[in-house]
Amino acid sequence: MRHISLGEDLFAEGGMHSMKWRRPNRAEDRTERPPSGRLRRVVDCLRRGRGVVDYPRRGRSGWRRWLPSWRQWLSAALLSVAALAGLFAVVYASVDIPDENAAARQEGTVYYWADGSQMVSVGAVNRQNVELGKVPDAVESAVISAENASFYSDPGVSVQGAARAIVNMVGGEETQGGSTITQQYVKNTYLSQDQTVTRKLREFCISLKLSNHRTKREILQGYLNTSWFGRGSYGIEAAARTYYGIGAERLNPSQGAMLAALLKGSESYDPGLSRANHARAEARWKWILDRQVTTGAMSKAERARYRTFPEPRKPSKPTSQAGQTGYLIDVANKYIKQRTDLTDQDLARGGYRIRTTFDRNRVRQLEQAVRRERRQSFDPRRRTVDRHVQVGAASVRPGDGAVVAVYGGADATRHFSNNADTSGVPVGSAFKPFVMAAALQEESSGELAGKGFAPVSSSGLAGPLVASENPPFVEAGRKIGLKKVRDTAVSTGLRTDSMARLEPTFPLGTSTPSAIRMAGAYGTFFNGGRRAEPYSVTEVTRDGRKIGGFERPATPRVMEPEVAKSVAAALGAVAWTTLDPVKARDLDAVAAGRTGENDRMKSAWYIGHADDLTTAVTLFRAKPDGGPLLPLTGVGGPDSERGTVFPQRIWTDYANDVA
Repeated sequence: MRHISLGEDLFAEGGMHSMKWRRPNRAEDRTERPPSGRLRRVVDCLRRGRGVVDYPRRGRSGWRRWLPSWRQWLSAALLSVAALAGLFAVVYASVDIPDENAAARQEGTVYYWADGSQMVSVGAVNRQNVELGKVPDAVESAVISAENASFYSDPGVSVQGAARAIVNMVGGEETQGGSTITQQYVKNTYLSQDQTVTRKLREFCISLKLSNHRTKREILQGYLNTSWFGRGSYGIEAAARTYYGIGAERLNPSQGAMLAALLKGSESYDPGLSRANHARAEARWKWILDRQVTTGAMSKAERARYRTFPEPRKPSKPTSQAGQTGYLIDVANKYIKQRTDLTDQDLARGGYRIRTTFDRNRVRQLEQAVRRERRQSFDPRRRTVDRHVQVGAASVRPGDGAVVAVYGGADATRHFSNNADTSGVPVGSAFKPFVMAAALQEESSGELAGKGFAPVSSSGLAGPLVASENPPFVEAGRKIGLKKVRDTAVSTGLRTDSMARLEPTFPLGTSTPSAIRMAGAYGTFFNGGRRAEPYSVTEVTRDGRKIGGFERPATPRVMEPEVAKSVAAALGAVAWTTLDPVKARDLDAVAAGRTGENDRMKSAWYIGHADDLTTAVTLFRAKPDGGPLLPLTGVGGPDSERGTVFPQRIWTDYANDVA
């Protein structure tokens, strides 16, 4: 009998009823095969007890069994693409184009004093819509040339830019630019500034929908009306009035190019904030004008007309931030940006509730102490050297680092720079306690004796500290090592970037820390050697939800308790030799440091500790438009001792008020 297949078995001669089906034996099972093609392969896999996917791979040994074939790689890639396409389709179908004007209706951000009472509400978004027809063509071309030259021809999205941003976010790297004007408009108007894959995907989908529902002119108008230009300004109209005091329709091509430069980031390109910003803004302004020539939006002849940078107005604060309020907000915002991903643009968008550490009464007392001293000691109408005198001050609680009070200048609406948190003012002899602390630390470790240096006891440097003698501190720095002196100062809370070059005069105070940082660093001496990092915000909420990052900073030990105690005792001796005994008699636990009469610096400092507060006061001269510090010689009259008497008078007056 010949062997026949299963199909033949069923339909053999005599019909299907003439034969009975039987199960093949094992020998027949090894020789029989189902029909050729896909069915044969499936049956073969099932017979062998394997899945349809050949993995681990048959016929391979060792690690090669686990290496997928090119077909499997291709299949996995196609499945991934299909999954992403499905996810994109779901997201695209689920997102709607929100209301464009929702951001403009956002309520203000409210700042609160330490006691919970309201300090100020920074009002709703500063934005005035303007029709695109009223925006000069040159301003439009400046923005398009700078941000998205292919705006009128692209589909509204940049696939390459979005993919790069998502890959960077997934990898934990900083996102890069490359978004179209449409995408930027969507992000700034409809979405948060969060750097997440979900937000980026929503931005991409809404941008596509927007491009299908609105014309390019409508999108450009929306972008110009909602973009962030800094100084609290949303939109080209608000920016034109803020920076140049005119409406958008009156902007010339040069001014338009400067405003377009701000779209790259006003914190880095607002020319009124710093010299570095000014240099970046001017370079960007030139590039945008040249770029318009390249794109054909401006002729070379017209470009040649704009060679002088169009200087904008000086930065200013709204009237609601007059007095010290603007400076307090400045300190709080800087701290928030250090602890979170929030930007100035986010905060200006509004809706936040910010609780600060500022004490209303002590802020008022500090401001009054400065004003009284200015009235009594300075007369800029009679003495030209009394002009441009600036004062900065800050009170920090050593126990936890809370910034309790700040004096940033006469009025935040007239003097934009915050003198309490500025750099560039040499600290002079007020730096010497850090040299003394470094020497005592070395002495306690026994390392100085091995260097052939006589032990530096607290009494050994206390005398020169009181007498404001320089040579002993220069010598101590040489023997100890300037790097160790710097490290000691930084360990107490001074910033590394405020430290001067390590030259022989370094121990004499060539570094330029801020008043807030000096108050915090001196607090280490009065806190048993524990550093309390200055902080100014205790809580930030939005829509009832707390934003993380505002836990109270730790207070690590950075020097031996005995070292801190010795330095504090030496500073106490400084205080009682410099302060007016009548005014100082009611102050308890006074300790202080000052800029000495022998200092040739163009600044004067006094740091005092009383009533559980460490307060730093600095005085210097500087013109409103910046530039180098001016001499203090003769300020306040011939008996001013180069201005060194004024900071200690301010501190004594303030400390008595607080006590």
